[in-house]
Amino acid sequence: MEQLTTGTGDPVTVFAHGLAGDISGTRPLGSAVTGRRVFFHFRGHGRSDVPPGPWSFDDLATDLLATADLSRATRAVGVSMGAAALCRLLATGPDRFERIVLYLPAPLDGVRATASVRRLERLLASVESGEAAMIADAVEQEIPPSVRNTPAGWSFLRQRVEQLQRDGLAPELESVWSAPALAEEWLLKEFRGRALVIGCQGDETHPAAWAERIAGLLPGAELELYDRPAVLWSNRAALRDRISEFLNRP
Repeated sequence: MEQLTTGTGDPVTVFAHGLAGDISGTRPLGSAVTGRRVFFHFRGHGRSDVPPGPWSFDDLATDLLATADLSRATRAVGVSMGAAALCRLLATGPDRFERIVLYLPAPLDGVRATASVRRLERLLASVESGEAAMIADAVEQEIPPSVRNTPAGWSFLRQRVEQLQRDGLAPELESVWSAPALAEEWLLKEFRGRALVIGCQGDETHPAAWAERIAGLLPGAELELYDRPAVLWSNRAALRDRISEFLNRP
């Protein structure tokens, strides 16, 4: 699996991106986290291998665990699909991590929001076409309208299009959601570490209700709900500070 390590020393935190995401999308979440930060690409993303499908959340949890074990990570941050894979891992290893952050957790029951299904279909079709313009059209829909015609929006669009053209996305990704990420949600009650769950009101792809539900299952979890979606764009500093405050806390 493709990896990028930043920072030095302990503790070590591993960062798991979302569906069709990449390392660059998770790096802002760890910019103020102390210690060593390990970012990686799940199978089928970036330059990581593409083993034969179909795939499941067991496979994604294996990717995450292998990266965490290799780096001796004691903390983990999961985004969307990465958060669901982390929950799957906690079900069998409730004491594997001391602290976790679940940012915009994906549903665990296998029922995806329509917006999420259409997003993946759009991205896979654009990547398969190999046309920069079609990829750009697909990526642009992930940028909030208020940001699209700004230097930040143009920079993100250019970087993302280049990455998808170079590395692609494996069509096997569609098979991941053929079964629930974690059918026995009650197993999260066995988690022995500390957890922060972050959601956003009005997010069509990641309903805030799922963040609330998962926070209710994890013992003593802290829940942070932002009042509007796209918080990584609209309130990046506050999000970064919230995550680092939780992970850096003695």
